[in-house]
Order: sequence, then C-alpha cells, then structure tokens
Amino acid sequence: MSTPLDQLPIRRLTRADVTICADLSEDRGWPREEHKWGLLLAAGTGYGIDDPSGKGLVTACVVTRYGPRSGQHGELAAIGMVLVAERFGRQGVGRRLMEYVIAETGEIPLTLHATPTGQPLYEELGFGTVGRAEMVRGSFRLTGPAPQALTRPATAEDLPAILRLDAEVFGQDRTHMITRLPAFADQLRVAESEGVLTGFAAAWPNMETHVVGPLIARDTDTAKSLIASLAAGSDRPLRTDIDVRHGELLDWVKSCGLSTVAFNTVMLRGSGELPGAWSRRFAPLTVAAG
Repeated sequence: MSTPLDQLPIRRLTRADVTICADLSEDRGWPREEHKWGLLLAAGTGYGIDDPSGKGLVTACVVTRYGPRSGQHGELAAIGMVLVAERFGRQGVGRRLMEYVIAETGEIPLTLHATPTGQPLYEELGFGTVGRAEMVRGSFRLTGPAPQALTRPATAEDLPAILRLDAEVFGQDRTHMITRLPAFADQLRVAESEGVLTGFAAAWPNMETHVVGPLIARDTDTAKSLIASLAAGSDRPLRTDIDVRHGELLDWVKSCGLSTVAFNTVMLRGSGELPGAWSRRFAPLTVAAG
C-alpha cells in the first residue's frame, strides 16, 4: 500500500543529489542547470521528498543562509529552486515543503524571487512584495560610447576587498557563497578607482548562456563597465536579472542587444525590507540564492 503524499518524509539533499534535482528541473520544463544545482547544494541546504516509486523527486528546494549566526541560524535566508514534479502538481506538496522550510528557519527573514505562478502561494504563506527583477537575455553588442570605469580580472589578493564590499552592499555576510565564485564562474572582474574597489561582477555558465551575477557597483557607469568587460570575454549570449529600479542600466543593456525574457517578484517574509544598499546591488548571483 502506497504512502500518502502528506506522510512522505522530507529529507536533506546533498551534492550527490545533483542529477535527480536536474531531472526534476527538466520534468518541469526548466533547464537542467546541474552547474547551478551543484553550487546551491554545496553552499546551501537542500530539502526534498523522494518519489516512493523510485523515480526521482516529488519536490525540492534549496535554502541559503547568510549573516552573523547565533547557533546555527543566520540573519537572512534565501529560498530557491522550488519545484514539484509534474505528476504530483496541485496536490499540496509544494505548500507542505514551504511550510517545512518556514518552520526550519524560525524567526529568520526569508526571501525569494517568485514567478507569477508561485506568487499567490507565497502570499498565503506570509510573504510580501519588496521589489521586482527583470530578466534580460541576448547577444551583447556595445553601442554608443564605451563606459569609462576601469575594470580588470580579479586576483586572489582582491578577495578580502570583494568580501568587504559585498557584505556592505548585500547587508549580510555571504562569504561561503562569494568565495566559491572563482571556481564557479568563468570570469570574475573588479572595478577600481584610485586603488579602491568600486564594484565586482561574475559571469558563470548556465546551459548555452553566461549569467551575469552578482553585479555590485558604486554607480550605473561602473555596472555598465563590468557588464561590457564580461561580454568582451564571452562567446555566449548573456543573461541577467536586473532590479527594475535600475532603469538606466536596463535601457542600456537593451540598446546593446538584450531583450526582456520575464519578470520575477522579489518577496520577503519576517521583515519589512531587505538589508543592504539596493542602489549598488544591480543583479543577484542567482535568483535562487540572492
């Protein structure tokens, strides 16, 4: 006799589960994204329910915690890759997994990027809208004058300054994620002025594209310079998710060949606003981890 869905155990996922997580992505029509799954399961905590028939996963998600910790808890957690297998859709397993994650994170504010499909459920679970991100994609071709901020490839010596800038702008310590960027990304570049680091950005492989993220910069011109320099070193289309409040940057990347793919709603539970300085935070590392 089969076990009811609401009684199937929720377990921790590990990097050994990358393939079945990618299978679940593919089941829902998403790219497999094994490279991204590997990062998230290494830096964050995966949760999932196994299909009792042995055919992969019923549902899965990943939670990445950031910030000074008290015990085992951080001060901000991001949830991403929330997926339910097609054959188990509309049976309450996604809600059950989300309720479990909310209970696990306790009083820690929890953020996510919601698709239009998932947003109603998150609202019912107490998430409120705090922003929007516009996903753009395309082959980048610089038009008009080149942005003037100086950029160069990051070196190992830049890592302490990158971490300080990231903590200041993101508003939480995410050392465990940022220190993985050199191995995860195909490019990691910094901008500097008079010997001071003014921004950094990475381009990492995702299927046939390079995703630009994180993108942190002191101003729009610096953000443009980082994108242009990453594009110059890439032979793939670029994709990134830009905070819609950065209208000038969005207009510029569209003039350079990128087009709107989708919009996601940035949501938060347990706090009134996200920490950090949004004016210098142009794009997340990935919408699955902030």
